[in-house]
Amino acid sequence: MELEAEAVFDVVDLLGVLTNGILGGVVARQLRMDLVGFVVLAIVSGLGGGMLRDTLLQQGFPVALTNPAYLTTALAGALVAYLMVFGSKWTFRALFVADCLSVGCWAATGTVKALGAGLAWPPAILLGVVTAVGGGMIRDIAVGRLPAIFGGNTLYATSALLASGLMALLSVLGHPTWGMAGAIVLSAVLSVSARRFGWRLPGPANLSPGALKRLRRHPTPGKHTRRG
Repeated sequence: MELEAEAVFDVVDLLGVLTNGILGGVVARQLRMDLVGFVVLAIVSGLGGGMLRDTLLQQGFPVALTNPAYLTTALAGALVAYLMVFGSKWTFRALFVADCLSVGCWAATGTVKALGAGLAWPPAILLGVVTAVGGGMIRDIAVGRLPAIFGGNTLYATSALLASGLMALLSVLGHPTWGMAGAIVLSAVLSVSARRFGWRLPGPANLSPGALKRLRRHPTPGKHTRRG
C-alpha cells in the first residue's frame, strides 16, 4: 500500500514538472522566443524549485540531475508548448488544476526532505514553499516580470505554506503518507477556490506619519472617560 502511494506521488510530481514545463513554454511563446528560450524556461519552471531546495540542503547532486525522468519530462513540456498553441480556456483550466496539484506535492516533498536532513520544522516549511514556488519565481524574474506569487488571486504561496505546515505536522506525528495526500488536496482546493472566488491577501495599511498625527490630534469620540 505504501509503495502504491509512493508511485502515485511520483506521478503527481512528474505531472507537475510536465505542467510547469508547458507553462514555461507558454511564456516563451508569448515573448516570441526561439526553441532555446522554450527549453530554458521549461527547465527553470519545472525543475528550478527542486534544484534550489537540493542546493540549499547540500546533500549531494539535485535529484533533477540524477534522475533522468525529471529533465526528460521538463523537455517534453517544452516540446509540447513549442508545437501546440494553447488558446482554449479548457486547456488552460486543465493546466491550472494540474499546477495546483503539483504545488501541494512539491511543498510536501520539500518539507519532508528538509526534515529528513535534520532541519527543524520552520526552515523545513520554508524549503517546502521554496520547492513549490521557486521555479515559477525564477522564470518570471528571468523574463523581467514581477513574480506571480507576489500578487494575484491564486494564493500560490499561501497554499504552499499551508500545505508545508500540514506536511510537517503529520510527518512529526508519524503519518507522512497522509501528510502528502492532505498537502496535495489542501493546496489544490485553496488555489482553485481562490481563482474561482477572487480571494486575495489584504493589501498594506495606509497609516502614514501624517495620518498618525491626525489620529493623535483628533481621538475617536467615546474613548476617554471623565474623572469625578
